[in-house]
Amino acid sequence: MSFLNYNNFFKILSLILTFFLLNGCDSFLFKPHGFIATEECSLILISFIMMLFIIIPVIIMTIYFSFKYRSTNINQVYKPNWCDSKTIEIIVWTIPILIISVLAFLSWNYTHKLEPRKSIVSFYKPIKIDVVALDWKWLFIYPDYHVATINEIMFPVDRPVLFRITSNSVMNSFFIPALGSQIYAMPGMVTKLNLIASSPGEYKGISSNYSGRGFSNMKFSAKSVMNNDMFLNWLRKIKNSSRKLNTMKMFNTISMPNENHTVEYFSNVKIDLFNKILHQYSNNKNLIQSAKVEK
Repeated sequence: MSFLNYNNFFKILSLILTFFLLNGCDSFLFKPHGFIATEECSLILISFIMMLFIIIPVIIMTIYFSFKYRSTNINQVYKPNWCDSKTIEIIVWTIPILIISVLAFLSWNYTHKLEPRKSIVSFYKPIKIDVVALDWKWLFIYPDYHVATINEIMFPVDRPVLFRITSNSVMNSFFIPALGSQIYAMPGMVTKLNLIASSPGEYKGISSNYSGRGFSNMKFSAKSVMNNDMFLNWLRKIKNSSRKLNTMKMFNTISMPNENHTVEYFSNVKIDLFNKILHQYSNNKNLIQSAKVEK
């Protein structure tokens, strides 16, 4: 077998291996399970199709011109004095302008439609969940039920969820791909996110912003259940836990860096814990400013 045949063989083998290796990849972005995720998926697909209107003609023309104007094509007429064509000018300017205009309109429309702070219209009252990014785990507080969890949340189908998100450490990013809308978690600040699940299931939540050595294990489970009774049963399970989170000392204990923290429940949570976590950075700023004034 010649070197050329070996080269072709390894190219084909590489393509086959790549196909089988990537076959197990699961794109949550294209398997939406909520209103927000569905709209975002639509925007991605529409934008992709619109861009194909540019990419495909360019590829076709590249192949066509390469073949037509090849050096061995003796039938091609040589026109050294040709300078311009109004038809070509109109085409190469009009089509991109139209595509960019459509993309701009879509971006503007979806940006306002999918604003993370915008409430989701529903017959049901939203469930409030306060989210705190820790090193390297997620703390979820249910302020209306005075319970908290680590690395697990639950909510009924078709019931909006209002997340208030902050960080107790470095900047992070909260993301449930199957439900949509990645949003940043920043210390001393609150970002709001509204999501809703349209079907029951267990969805993976991740940290999508590098935050240290335990970043890759900073995952959580988001469970959507069929009805409110299943959600209330889960809350009763949490309330039976012996673990409590009613002092800042306890919070400081669980916020210690841990790369492989399991799911944990807390039955009694300090009412203003989220605000205490949030304002501890504001207090530090005030102390620094006071010290500067005294000097």
